[in-house]
Amino acid sequence: MTHDALILAPPAPPGLRVADVSKTYPTGHRPVFSGLNFDLDRSGRLAILGRNGQGKSTLIKMLGGVLPPTSGQIDWQMTASWPIGFGGAFQGSLSGLDNIKFLSRLYQRPIHEMIGRVDDFAELGRSLRLPVKHYSSGMRARLAFGLSLAIEFDCYLIDELMAVGDARFAQKCQDELFTHRGDRAFLMASHDTNMIAHYCDRALIIESGKAKIFEDVHEAVDIYTWLRAA
Repeated sequence: MTHDALILAPPAPPGLRVADVSKTYPTGHRPVFSGLNFDLDRSGRLAILGRNGQGKSTLIKMLGGVLPPTSGQIDWQMTASWPIGFGGAFQGSLSGLDNIKFLSRLYQRPIHEMIGRVDDFAELGRSLRLPVKHYSSGMRARLAFGLSLAIEFDCYLIDELMAVGDARFAQKCQDELFTHRGDRAFLMASHDTNMIAHYCDRALIIESGKAKIFEDVHEAVDIYTWLRAA
């Protein structure tokens, strides 16, 4: 074996790098969180844990480009979905069908193929012709999830989507994300510790403006369970 054969290739850069990120709302006196640092590789599965009001949804929206950080950098080197379950990507006065057409053009995807894939997954039927502003939160989440899956991203941002809809649809969501896309990365904010422990390999806990990464997801779940009971 030659000396050159022993030289290892450099590790691949992470798909996401978050460096010293903080968020403070203009009306707030204290930051939602500060000094946030973590990486996510291209098949990483990171849970985002925190009690209500600690900033989980804020972080998901920041990672999805919906909200800007107050300071620090969010550097994506892979494609990421918008926050699944978050309706801000939709134009409420347009129908579900017209929203699909708009996003098809934006992401340069075949319109008829997109409509078919979204319709098959979201199961909204004739409701696709109604303005999205008349949708229930569950219908909006179905449309958002269907569009996210139809476009095919490298990383999926999930914000308590599994709480939306009936048990059959929730299982359908899990199968599509965690089985059919088992090689993709995701960040998931959820209170469901069983799901977190089963599907995630690392966790970020946000508490009182501070955030800490845990390499052992089971340790993070234990600490989060204790925080919720306190």
